[in-house]
Amino acid sequence: MKGKEAVKGGISRRDFVNRSVKASIGAALLPTILGSCSNWKGANDRIVVGHIGVGDRGTGELMSYFLPLREAMNLAVCDTFKDRRDMAALKINQFYKETNFTYLQCKSYLDMDELLARKDIDAVHIATPDHWHVLAAIKAARAGKHIMLAKPLGLSYPQYMMLAKELKANKVKFHYGTQQRTFDHLKLGFDLIRSGTLGEISRVDVWAPGKNDVNSPVCNEVPVPADFDFDRWSGPAPLRPYCPDRVTNNSSWFNNDYSIGFLAGWGAHPLDILIWILKEKVNGPYSCEGRGQFWPAGGLYDNIFSWDVTCNYHNGFEVHFVSSDVASSGMLNHRIMKESNGTTFYGTKGWISLSRSSAQSDIPAINQQLNNFPKNEIGHIKSENNTMGRRFISVIQEKEPELCPLDEAVISDTISHMGDIAIRTGRKVTWNPKSGEVVGDLEANKLYHREMRAPFTT
Repeated sequence: MKGKEAVKGGISRRDFVNRSVKASIGAALLPTILGSCSNWKGANDRIVVGHIGVGDRGTGELMSYFLPLREAMNLAVCDTFKDRRDMAALKINQFYKETNFTYLQCKSYLDMDELLARKDIDAVHIATPDHWHVLAAIKAARAGKHIMLAKPLGLSYPQYMMLAKELKANKVKFHYGTQQRTFDHLKLGFDLIRSGTLGEISRVDVWAPGKNDVNSPVCNEVPVPADFDFDRWSGPAPLRPYCPDRVTNNSSWFNNDYSIGFLAGWGAHPLDILIWILKEKVNGPYSCEGRGQFWPAGGLYDNIFSWDVTCNYHNGFEVHFVSSDVASSGMLNHRIMKESNGTTFYGTKGWISLSRSSAQSDIPAINQQLNNFPKNEIGHIKSENNTMGRRFISVIQEKEPELCPLDEAVISDTISHMGDIAIRTGRKVTWNPKSGEVVGDLEANKLYHREMRAPFTT
């Protein structure tokens, strides 16, 4: 996500960007931190990275995740906003100049196809608006570029399968942008649960923020600015009347042309923790039903912003997935730190609750381990928040297996879509992952199959 986000008890996106800016300012000190520039790897040994989408989130990750890495070289950026792509290229060039590193100039592009056509680019970091995610990744895979892709995944299951096919055909590594897998306290939670500490687990609660503290604006059409390519920004989505509010982060999150809202956009994080730890329990057929609230009619925003969804798996496992406003009415009573996002695992021997900045258990010995991490002044666990780029480079170099693979991203995203579809249709839907369809429900399947607008197709 790429903008203002009101998150109680967690790290907001605005905080992330602010930290990234501070990191970029401190980047000039890297020679002191890493040693002299002569100790850096030669250019031929470095992974050359291009960045597609350099708004606040994309630039924040560029500056924090990638620019400090001695194993990577950042030589291309792409965005539909001219000022964004030019500024990102300028920051990269200034950084390399200040560190006295001999390098090729970073170039900015409007057209991602031009960036992808470069033979020297090994990998791409994609942080576009949500509706571009999968199409950009498919293009990158066909060009043979390794991919780090921001979450959520996308809007159309057949496109996920096409991406999987292209990754395999072109031997491309994939790295989904669910950075919480790198947090030490969550890795401990993974180990504890996988080792059987909780006994048999039959239920998991998952919650995430449903919206930002904003109003839904009315779109009054105005001319498109000369330095912005609105047609390309819209890409595979329908081409609607232009107004500045349409191309903000909030509109890309809360307008159904571009996403299904925070059901997937924020839900991807706590759902990913569930799938990371208990993939075998959520990798089969399940039924999903629920209720929710939509943004009021008349404005740009038309997605679901509050939800209460239950998924019942054919193996007897249950997932209760809700927005944080619903969670606050009772689901979080057992927690001391009531974060707006998290995943609670219930087993026969007790429970463990994991969130971005806190962790808790009703088993005293486990609770002590989970809380034995350094904390900040308000009691949040300190987590290294800038390691995803390094882990991506390590995956490319085959120093470790894929940390956040595509098949797990598909499982996560599909849970969000089944919740969205169940609420929109007002009925229980049953997902069959083997056939890749909602069983016996043509209307529901159409909701999980979006056509791409020409010429922005695969």
